Amino acid sequence: MALGYLALVLHAHLPFVRHPESDYVLEEEWLYEAITETYIPLIKVFEGLKRDGIDFKITMTITPPLVSMLRDALLQERYDAHLAKLEDLAEREIEHNAHNGHIRYLAEHYATEFNQARQVWERYNGDLVQAFKQFADSGNLEIITCGATHGYLPLMRMYPEAVWGQIKVACDHYEENFGRPAKGIWLPECAYFEGLELVLREAGLRYFLTDGHGLLYSRPRARCGSYAPIYTECGVAAFGRDQESSQQVWSTQLGYPSDPVYREFYKDLGWEAEYEYIKPYIMPNGQRKNVGIKYHKITGRGLSLADKQLYDPYWAREKAADHAGNFMMNRERQIYHLHSIMQRPPIVVSPYDAELFGHWWYEGPWFIDFCARKTWYDQKTYEMTHLADYLQKHPKQQVARPAQSSWGWKGFHEYWLNDTNSWIYPHLHQATERMIELARRLPADELEWRALNQAARELLLAQSSDWAFIMRTGTMVPYAVRRTRSHLMRFNKIYDDISQGKIDAGWLEKVEELDNIFPNIDYRVYQPLPVPAAIR
Repeated sequence: MALGYLALVLHAHLPFVRHPESDYVLEEEWLYEAITETYIPLIKVFEGLKRDGIDFKITMTITPPLVSMLRDALLQERYDAHLAKLEDLAEREIEHNAHNGHIRYLAEHYATEFNQARQVWERYNGDLVQAFKQFADSGNLEIITCGATHGYLPLMRMYPEAVWGQIKVACDHYEENFGRPAKGIWLPECAYFEGLELVLREAGLRYFLTDGHGLLYSRPRARCGSYAPIYTECGVAAFGRDQESSQQVWSTQLGYPSDPVYREFYKDLGWEAEYEYIKPYIMPNGQRKNVGIKYHKITGRGLSLADKQLYDPYWAREKAADHAGNFMMNRERQIYHLHSIMQRPPIVVSPYDAELFGHWWYEGPWFIDFCARKTWYDQKTYEMTHLADYLQKHPKQQVARPAQSSWGWKGFHEYWLNDTNSWIYPHLHQATERMIELARRLPADELEWRALNQAARELLLAQSSDWAFIMRTGTMVPYAVRRTRSHLMRFNKIYDDISQGKIDAGWLEKVEELDNIFPNIDYRVYQPLPVPAAIR
């Protein structure tokens, strides 16, 4: 019998970015980069583990915006063209560097990688959601949901209908795409407030993930800290993030991804190649951008980009194996120690953004592969598990009330409410009040029905926590501001048109095409909740 459990949780999320009105928008490449560098590599890892008879257990969020984008025909077509450009550039690089041995070796590495991505893409006919679903069907991957558009729920607390809208739309969308109800939810930004569990229970969810201090400061204190779930008073379980295993991967100072052998993210061919040569592969307006081909390694702290040495994927892969072994050893020691104290099987919950693995940390998918293999073959102290399976095996847990928390800076709500983004909330609150008002209407005809549903979509898209996050980080701020304003302006026009009985059918049709997320949404999700007073 294993002494404890490891739950590796990957949070795959991107904001809904889709621009059919333009031939090229840079922000759409967030999805294309993630497909090439994270999602397809993870699928390859999962396929390899299954092929070799390794019964791995990983939990993964695939958020509703990401599912919607991955299954969108326009974005699939555009990704196919994006991948073709990468394939062409890699082949040109092989020829261009015929007499530069190391660069040619790296170019051949990328050409092979892009070719394998093409094979995966075509094997699933561009439907990567189906690719991930097959591992859920085999019991290896537990796919969970998130907020409908990753809205920051504590800042909606005064509007229970808005919280319910984020949760209910997400759960309905999950069932439409995966053919079963969701068991668990990664709370957007792991942000919890007291009473949220009542909404989760109403939606049929059994558990949620929050940050570790949400359990450490629960009332009463969680006896097992974050190493066992707690049940809220309504029966929904809360799992907390483990700080130790998170730091080993996340920390910019101590984390594995900072090793000098690994690939340098910030030195990209798109910025370094001769301009006329690279011009066909950068932005149509001639501006340079990352193209995803990077030839250098981190090399060492404090070095300028000009001083970076050439990368070698062979040695980087070896280092990923070493780090996976170190991660396994630390989990063995941690779980052995915890079991001796707790006198029961602990669970170490290790949640990460999925895009860390492959996009930011190029070697991350190799690390996951080695972790699963080493856990299977090289130790007997712990088992990898799904969160739902742990609850089934260990149904008796302490009852407590988690503390308000998030996994943002300082662990509370400050990252999503500060002087860079506070201006958005009065507008979001007004739109929410108007949506609650609209939800009481009986549509006069099909056109008004469509308008009411589109109003709900625009509100949900405006609520995405990604826009406030980007405003706080200071990257791509104009785009985040533009997206927030555009969704609010569309919402308010729909509200005014409905109120005046003058719906612009042509304009509405265009907006439905632009913001086509949640085709089966029902605006009445914003009607009064069964438990509104409990979460105010």
